[in-house]
Amino acid sequence: MTWQEIYELLDVGVRETAWMVGVSALLTAVGGLLVGVLLVLTGAGGLLPLRPLNAVLGLIVNVGRSLPFIILLVAVIPFTRVVVGTTIGTDAAIVPLTIGAIPFFARIVESALREVPPDVVAAATAMGATRTRIVGKVLLREALPALVAGLTITVIALVGYSAMAGVVGGGGLGDLAIRYGYQRFETEVMIATVVALVILVQLVQMLGDLLVRRLSHR
Repeated sequence: MTWQEIYELLDVGVRETAWMVGVSALLTAVGGLLVGVLLVLTGAGGLLPLRPLNAVLGLIVNVGRSLPFIILLVAVIPFTRVVVGTTIGTDAAIVPLTIGAIPFFARIVESALREVPPDVVAAATAMGATRTRIVGKVLLREALPALVAGLTITVIALVGYSAMAGVVGGGGLGDLAIRYGYQRFETEVMIATVVALVILVQLVQMLGDLLVRRLSHR
């Protein structure tokens, strides 16, 4: 296989990986943020303490985090077929990627919000701020650098998850490495795929670090 052919395969693989990771990261950011905020609000000492709801959410998050992604990938195949109508391809891979990443990011959100000084929340409460305003203007605003750092970690984890999704025909760089690098013994393709994954992760980390630094200086 020539390097031109490898480049063309990599181009498709990178685009597919970027699509899977991008869409699942967006869905994870929304879902994980919602679950994480609810965990903080309904927990002991929260603005809306509801112990039964907190316990249920905590259990769901813990179960989601305890499953290795490759097992989750297979376990949600019926659900994936219902949602997107197929179990192979990049669109199908987005479903397990999102399901696997939301619990992970939710715990990061919870940890970041709990690091906000209680005095800041108490001051906002004393001034008559509503729960919604405290969450949006105090908790999320104060924890924004930590949330961006956590999302960066989550996106990098999604890159790794997307590579595993290639094992079951999820597309992207993982699928490329399996079909050409492993099954056809194309060592050059395997090396090129590894290099592409490393570069992709480095770019995500650099962008995340840049955003965190800018937000921290505000």
